[in-house]
Amino acid sequence: MLQNQVKDAAARLVTGIHRAVFTASGGRVGGRVMRMPVVMLTTTGRKSGKRRTTMLTSPVQEGDTVVLVASYGGDDRHPAWYLNLRDNPDVEVTMGGHHRHMRARVATPEEKDALWPRIVEVYSDYGSYQTRTTREIPVVILEPRP
Repeated sequence: MLQNQVKDAAARLVTGIHRAVFTASGGRVGGRVMRMPVVMLTTTGRKSGKRRTTMLTSPVQEGDTVVLVASYGGDDRHPAWYLNLRDNPDVEVTMGGHHRHMRARVATPEEKDALWPRIVEVYSDYGSYQTRTTREIPVVILEPRP
């Protein structure tokens, strides 16, 4: 339990610093991590109803579609941002200097099967994360809101 609290606090601290630098620089600093573009994702808290923002990377983008991986570093728990968008799929994304309103959905098993090799090709640690946990790591697809 204490280990989870420390990990969660560290994640909040790193995210807060990254968000501040990313926002202050208009995305010029901190806009790419591990060869992937950074996504500033804003969700609605599933319990609080408050806006929650986190910094993520996107291993795959196709046109207006953005793919995220809810790995939480191979933790046995889903990340809070994933639980939030699962309950309220209308999200906001800032990426590459552009702010967009999007709708999130979990990839179908067939979509994940097609995307997973591309995801681990860009960042092989995602494959390692899946071996660390018994939970199925969700792949999230963000698409422009109609």
